[in-house]
Amino acid sequence: MSGKEYRGINVFLLGCQGYESPYWVTFKQAKELGGSVRKGERASPIVFWKWLEPKGTNPETGEKETRRIPLLRYFSAFNVDQCDGVKHRRLVEAIEAQPKVFSPIQRAEALVAGYRSAPSITHGGAKAFDRPADDSVTLPAREAFESPEAYYSVLFHELVHSTGHRSRLARPGVTEPIRFASHDYSAEEFVAEMGASFCRAMVGIDSEDLVTNSAAYLAGWLRALRKDARMLVIAGAQAQKATDWIRGKAAEEAESTELLAA
Repeated sequence: MSGKEYRGINVFLLGCQGYESPYWVTFKQAKELGGSVRKGERASPIVFWKWLEPKGTNPETGEKETRRIPLLRYFSAFNVDQCDGVKHRRLVEAIEAQPKVFSPIQRAEALVAGYRSAPSITHGGAKAFDRPADDSVTLPAREAFESPEAYYSVLFHELVHSTGHRSRLARPGVTEPIRFASHDYSAEEFVAEMGASFCRAMVGIDSEDLVTNSAAYLAGWLRALRKDARMLVIAGAQAQKATDWIRGKAAEEAESTELLAA
């Protein structure tokens, strides 16, 4: 329990578990914090990866060079709600007491403001989600994110989901009841993350960490869709429609069509 926020695909892997607490520990950390994991509790997977840059000599030219090698590791984590006696309150209070100032990215704010007939956006809690039932998007407090770029990346993801509402683009992955990790669920997640990538590109959010995490997230859902070779093309088209809707282009085109018809 280092106090650092999980990022990228780990946000999804842990966020979908349904626990109230946003804090996670390894089996060893639970013991170090004076508690233990309850018998029978199942761990959730988390992923750690980074680029290694070992220096060496090119065998052909004899010149020194630096290579980039990806390092990927898997760990198991338990939510503190799965533990007994974990004395984490002092650490939690220290984390929450750290002052954070959120600096809005104006181009991102303008893109969100241009989303006509947008869902309501509220902040609070530890999870980010789109709720079609009342046409709303909920995110943790802005200051809870590691950076403004990370905040807008998650916001764009949820806003792309919201374009699938029956009052907008009516995507089956949003309008119909679907089972977690089913084909339609996987397809909708793929659309949302691809659309979020389009939105980031439009507002100039260029972060290597976000690009890498997004690629890992997309790769995970693409594996779930491996039997549907058309999905990449279909998802790309749906993500573009969603992005156009958010930036108001779809609404403008609809109005133009109505004027021409009149």
